[in-house]
Amino acid sequence: MVKDTRREASAQRAPGDPAPRPIVRPLTRPNVRRSHVPPLGVHVAPGGGVDVAVLASHATAVDLCLIDVVDPALAPADLARYRERRVPLDGPTYGVWHAHVPNVGPGQRYGFRVYGPWDPRAGLRHNPAKLLVDPYARGLVGELSHGPAVVGAVAQERADSPGWWLADPYGPADDRDSLASVPHAVVMPPMPPPEPGTRPRVPWADTVIYEAHVRGLTMQHPDVPEELRGTYAGAAHPVVIDHLKSLGVTTLELLPIHASASEPRLVSQGQENYWGYNTLGFFAPHAAYATKAAQAAGPEAVLDELRGMVHLLHKAGIEVLLDVVYNHTFEGGDDSLHVAFRGLDNPVYYLHDGASPAALADVTGTGNSLDFRRPRVIQLALDSLRYWAQVVGVDGFRFDLAVTLARGTVGFDPDHPFLVALQTDPVLSGLKLVAEPWDVGPGGWQTGGFPPPMAEWNDRFRDAARGFWLAAAREGSHGREMRGLRELATRLAGSADMFGPSDPPLVRGPVASVNYVTAHDGFTLADLVAYDHKHNAANGEDNRDGTDNNLSWNHGLEGHAPSGDDATSEHWTAIVPPRLRSQRNLLATLLLAAGTPMMTAGDELGRTQHGNNNAYVQDNETSWVDWDLDPARQDLLDTARFLARLRQQHPALRADSFFLGSPRPGEPDPDLLWYQASGEPMDVAAWTVPGTRVLQMLRPGPRAHDCDVLLVLNGGLSDADVVLAPPRPGSARWELVWDSSWDHPTRDDGDRGAVGPGGPGGACSVKLEALSVQVLLAPPA
Repeated sequence: MVKDTRREASAQRAPGDPAPRPIVRPLTRPNVRRSHVPPLGVHVAPGGGVDVAVLASHATAVDLCLIDVVDPALAPADLARYRERRVPLDGPTYGVWHAHVPNVGPGQRYGFRVYGPWDPRAGLRHNPAKLLVDPYARGLVGELSHGPAVVGAVAQERADSPGWWLADPYGPADDRDSLASVPHAVVMPPMPPPEPGTRPRVPWADTVIYEAHVRGLTMQHPDVPEELRGTYAGAAHPVVIDHLKSLGVTTLELLPIHASASEPRLVSQGQENYWGYNTLGFFAPHAAYATKAAQAAGPEAVLDELRGMVHLLHKAGIEVLLDVVYNHTFEGGDDSLHVAFRGLDNPVYYLHDGASPAALADVTGTGNSLDFRRPRVIQLALDSLRYWAQVVGVDGFRFDLAVTLARGTVGFDPDHPFLVALQTDPVLSGLKLVAEPWDVGPGGWQTGGFPPPMAEWNDRFRDAARGFWLAAAREGSHGREMRGLRELATRLAGSADMFGPSDPPLVRGPVASVNYVTAHDGFTLADLVAYDHKHNAANGEDNRDGTDNNLSWNHGLEGHAPSGDDATSEHWTAIVPPRLRSQRNLLATLLLAAGTPMMTAGDELGRTQHGNNNAYVQDNETSWVDWDLDPARQDLLDTARFLARLRQQHPALRADSFFLGSPRPGEPDPDLLWYQASGEPMDVAAWTVPGTRVLQMLRPGPRAHDCDVLLVLNGGLSDADVVLAPPRPGSARWELVWDSSWDHPTRDDGDRGAVGPGGPGGACSVKLEALSVQVLLAPPA
């Protein structure tokens, strides 16, 4: 007979505890029969009732807790509002506890209570006083209420941060009931798959990504109805779709929409995690982004609204990518929350350092990291991805801190089982998959190291573009040497040095490089040209947060022009035009380079965060897109639209394979040519001349009827006379179609049009103003 080593907890109230202590079930002999285990989560069974399965491999017993609201008049945080019915689960079968539970259907609230050793020094943190959220819950109701009830061990409130409770990581278990302090999972009905054949399936070479926050995108849009602003429905409103289409956007990438919660530290400061990189549930959509009506109707209505958003975007030919955060959870470090993963199976879900006493290994900078050496963690991520692809209908994913997802026993592994699964899974391998190729652990920078079919954020493109147009120019304005030409050329050509190595070589193509100049973290485009330093005081961290390596340039004055008479002062009138030109230079570099461009929402509108380069807690006008355009911002928008159309119209700007710099089989001319300011080809010596700031990049049209495209860059601080590169034989004269010195792309004052045949010897010389770009086309003769 198995000895019962657990005590029976009395139902009497503890001093200061208004809730009865949960009764610990007597220990029974584990069910070791290797029976059928249903899919993890709670699913409606075909014949009625639900099939339940939850991972808790170190537990001695698990209860399914069915929760009913018996007195809606009471506050959600009042335990008397709820009635709880506990159903013992069978198991464990290979670590999974499971059962079929009759007479339970869609809409039922539930959670789990897990019994077992409380031995934090061994990594075991079972505490049945805590109601646990199902990691596989597809719908959630209620909010996380921060306080001692949601901390596993006995906690103390920080004297300097009231409302922030922290525990001794190895202290005794806390016996407060958390039922009224945590979100409740909800049984969801089976959902029909999205309408077949509606995925746009945009080829990578034609893809233009637009990174946006569901809430921030429309909160200030005057043409979106007020009740739809900041919602899933608002993101698919016709005016938003029209804007995206006018920019040539093919793919909307949304910041995290998985259910999330704010960190206790932020809550104690009256702030919240606006970006949502703090996942509470990997299957449930974040309900706060749904309309008020959908939230009131419940999780099924929230999911319907989200699916409707995806469907409407698909009808407009726009793909949807989700920024997903599988590298860590919202529970923080060992001294923090005990709401889901920590209480279910702490040694399996979380990466530990292997020492004694057990301590978390943090390679994400968030207090915890999920352990992708564990098959069940890999399964969790894959099951979640398939759900969002097959049920919600999204077209791909951007993996936050993706190196964490591929860490094996000795660090990053490009052949990690998770990456192999992404390459081979019949559902996922055909989607767009994008890695953020770094984390903060050892060997954490791995740009270029992920296998196909994954694309990757290319931070070296970001740094090259900023470095050439801004940081080097800032140095030059102080009389120092200006560098960066060769690095920028490599990025313009598709970063073959980073994404070309493979087996066989070059199979990924330049489309594997997701080029960006800005993203949600960091300066906006308008702030890159207006600030030399971050201004993050509003975040409450004494300006310590956010990077200092911005590679920005304020052009001589810090900040944006003030309103009123001061804006017309001599200083501001001299600085504003070159700032606008620098923004145009960066947009051209982004949209006309080889690779997959990604724009950040609002950059095309001149959006500012007033120098805040880490606005993750700013759910306000600081982060929201400002749609109120003055003439200069309207010109910038028109410029972005014009450049995007150039990319759409000319195949030479949408390379699907790496340039060889030599003729391809059956073609007479090289597929990429570089020229000096003199019109002579760039040779090895020319690439090594210090301080060179003028470059011509000729990209021939891939077919006989396609235009050749010539990009001419002057990164110097003075005007430059440039002899244009010769068009290919059989091409017409060069035609100037855009100059970044123009305030508006349709400027027509005699500069636009045919400029000459080009060629060495002064055949056709043009003048480029300081820090400017020209785009010329040579159509077939």
